[in-house]
Amino acid sequence: MFRLDVPKLLEITAARGDSSGYAIARRTGIPESSAYRYLSGETQPDLNSAMRIAETYNVDLRAVIKRVPIEAAA
Repeated sequence: MFRLDVPKLLEITAARGDSSGYAIARRTGIPESSAYRYLSGETQPDLNSAMRIAETYNVDLRAVIKRVPIEAAA
């Protein structure tokens, strides 16, 4: 499973002066409510949104998405 690496995303966006969901939404064109949900971990971006973030901040998608282990069901 893959998840947005929020601390890494915030590091990358802050380098461009974007330190809030509002600023990220404005720069990427992603809805503001979605940006805040991504940052809070409430939801994960779809591939289109993840690509928009990566392209906007000129980073490889793998820089902001990390693999997390899938826990086996008991």
